[in-house]
Amino acid sequence: MQITETEIYKYSIPMVPFTIATGTMHFAQNIFIRIHTDTGITGVGECSAFPMIVGETQATCFEMAKAFAAIWKHKDPLAIEERMKELHSFTAGNYTAKSAFDMALFDIASKQAGLPLYRYLGGSLQPIESDLTIGIDTPESMASQAIDFVKKGVNIIKVKLGKDPQTDIERIRQIRAVIGDKAKIRIDANQGWSFDDALLALTQLKQFDIEFCEQPMRTWDDELLPALKKQSPIAIMADESVYTHRDAERLIRQKACSYINIKFAKSGGILEAITINQVAEKNNIPCMMGGMLESRVALTAKVHFASAFSNIQFYDLDTCLLGHLEDPVIGGVKFYGMHLQLNEVPGIGADVAIEYLNKLESITI
Repeated sequence: MQITETEIYKYSIPMVPFTIATGTMHFAQNIFIRIHTDTGITGVGECSAFPMIVGETQATCFEMAKAFAAIWKHKDPLAIEERMKELHSFTAGNYTAKSAFDMALFDIASKQAGLPLYRYLGGSLQPIESDLTIGIDTPESMASQAIDFVKKGVNIIKVKLGKDPQTDIERIRQIRAVIGDKAKIRIDANQGWSFDDALLALTQLKQFDIEFCEQPMRTWDDELLPALKKQSPIAIMADESVYTHRDAERLIRQKACSYINIKFAKSGGILEAITINQVAEKNNIPCMMGGMLESRVALTAKVHFASAFSNIQFYDLDTCLLGHLEDPVIGGVKFYGMHLQLNEVPGIGADVAIEYLNKLESITI
């Protein structure tokens, strides 16, 4: 099997502005690709750039995608490790752009095998319930959103924090006051706190029954994470501090976290995500499947991945629910409340409507 051409699209999705500690996203800066082969099998991939976290934009991903597509032309898409090594040799980092290409290869491989991706990865269907995220706003507005979530049957609420710790504490106080014990609360500071602010916030937030806190401090403060983990009454999950399995090995060795959040956009895709999970599982560190602002194409791939590995025990799979104003995806995972259900179609089982793609800037290599 050989790759004949790759279609690359600036897969922009309009959305309600979404705010975290490090900035606000006004639209989903995604890239969609379709890799064609000489056998007629095609593979789709999607990545979602989040500049204030990964340092990549839709524009940089689009340019890198052109180069990646040229490198892979006339080569075997089933040799996934070899293909990804070529991209890593060509450029350091750029994991978000790489993740779309990795995803497309796994789509092709599982279609070639006649298996849905989760089965190709060795998994089986299992119940998966995602959280739903509240972006940073006033405490009153966030409490109001929490009430709406609970009324809609949401059982796990993820709350974005990372600003002034006293205001963050008030945000959670008001949310817990209005929802009582009707939903779990997990928090994500997105690197927003200093060590002292994190310790203050986490110590005072303990009373509100918080499941865990994601990424309390900047990645350049990683050397302080072991001390924070030791003193914090709330479990620490590493997110932006873990891009690759080497990051995971380093933080685990330093006893810096209790959990790890795996995202394709950070790891470069499924291949590296598998290795991160293996490292974590070997060290009894449960993982979460997370994401950026992907549509249901990449979301479906993430649900396949989560179904394939038992060490993925937490699910932050609400990416396309975070203000997306359009859903151009055909097939793919379906939401039943916050429960997600896959189909048995070979491969990822999701695609983007051609009518939507035709409106987008694109190039074929």
